[in-house]
Amino acid sequence: MSVDLASAFDASPNPYMLLTPDLRFAGMNRAYLDVTQRTREELMGAPVMTVFDGGGDEANAALLLASFKKVRDTGQPDRIAALHYPIPLPDVGYVDRYWSCEHSPVFDDDGQLIYILQHTSDITELEALRRQSATKADRRGGTALDAFLSGQVLRRAEDVQADNQRLATERNQLVDMFMQAPGFVAVLAGPEHVFQMHNPAYGQLIGHRAIAGKTIRDALPELAGQGYFEFLDSVFATGEPHEGRASRVHLQRTPDAPLETVYLNFIYQPIRDAAGKVAGIFVQGHDVTDTILAAERQKLMIDELNHRVKNTLATVQSIAMQTARSHTDPKTFAESFQARLMALSHTHDLLTRSHWEGADLRAILEHETEAHGPHRISLNGPAVALGPATALSLGMIFHELATNAAKYGALSRPDGRILVDWSVADLTAPKLHLTWRELDGPPVSAPTRRGFGSRLIERNVRHDLAGEVKLDYEIAGFTAEFMVPLDRENTND
Repeated sequence: MSVDLASAFDASPNPYMLLTPDLRFAGMNRAYLDVTQRTREELMGAPVMTVFDGGGDEANAALLLASFKKVRDTGQPDRIAALHYPIPLPDVGYVDRYWSCEHSPVFDDDGQLIYILQHTSDITELEALRRQSATKADRRGGTALDAFLSGQVLRRAEDVQADNQRLATERNQLVDMFMQAPGFVAVLAGPEHVFQMHNPAYGQLIGHRAIAGKTIRDALPELAGQGYFEFLDSVFATGEPHEGRASRVHLQRTPDAPLETVYLNFIYQPIRDAAGKVAGIFVQGHDVTDTILAAERQKLMIDELNHRVKNTLATVQSIAMQTARSHTDPKTFAESFQARLMALSHTHDLLTRSHWEGADLRAILEHETEAHGPHRISLNGPAVALGPATALSLGMIFHELATNAAKYGALSRPDGRILVDWSVADLTAPKLHLTWRELDGPPVSAPTRRGFGSRLIERNVRHDLAGEVKLDYEIAGFTAEFMVPLDRENTND
């Protein structure tokens, strides 16, 4: 049977030739060889657009090439009603020719395109008659025969071809816009929602998976249970569009990776056929994940700011009330109150520099004691990062200790000194162990009443820091020992 088909192909009076998908000659019949005055050996395997380049007519060469590519890329036949295409003949050169071309796909048993079949008709003589008759008709008025010979039929064919070219150009422009759209776009066909087209933005959204020709349930199985399959089914069944705003969806954007949460603004728009029936769904939208996360972060920051402002105001109120209890004279109250607010402000400055992530213990100690002369304060210990709440509490405590030392303790005498030693114990549940020791000051005696400083120290350590404090008023010098856990930050912030 194959021999009979080959014989029939070769014996046909109409020119035929076969091209491979890369547009090289794969076969031709005797009529094609006669028209082109070539041999099989010359043509087999040669690029068709190189052998027959149209004699420099770039527009018609582009038209022919576009027709070949359309058949190759879509698997659909294509026709060119009238094509002006000179061909080179041996010992003659380029000869003007007009052709009517028909290009058809040839598939293998698996449905893969293996060849493009071209059937051409030489209409050069008909075109010449058309021109002659057109000239005569202009001189003496037209007859029915003149109208036919002057090319009414050909003109209609050329008009149809021009319309097809215009439509193809518009379609290509729309496809380019589709593919270059900044938002994600896809076209789903039929009740199973089969992917027909999607642009690069959609591919990026889903991790550049191969989805063409697959149903959405097969292409994106992780959407099961998230409601999106049901939305598509409803749009196809009812013809009513569905819109989502800041919709959360879990997608697998990298193979074998866990699902990622993204937020989308999107619309499912029904596509209707000529009869008005829903044939598919147009999907369009934007990834708004960054916008949503930024809004959430902003809200979190505002809530955190409100929380900190309330805590700070509560601290200021407490400082004011406690200072007022200890100072009946407005002048001394103002001085003490202002000094304590400045201590609170110093620690806030340190926290602001670190974007409120914390502060270093040594930096807080230096801030609260630098006014008394760094040569009189000895600080000894490792770097310890404190969370915001712990930093604020210890800042107030060190201010009270330094103020009391300047008024009544070691710093009230020229030779007085303060030693501050600290270490961190139990790294699985870290605890700060800090000792404040005053030397070479006046004799010390236990106070007869608890002042603001001692109340603040004990309250902050035990209540705010959940730690322990021991205040020792030995004659040789005042000592304060602290044990503060470092792993419970923000429980009372």
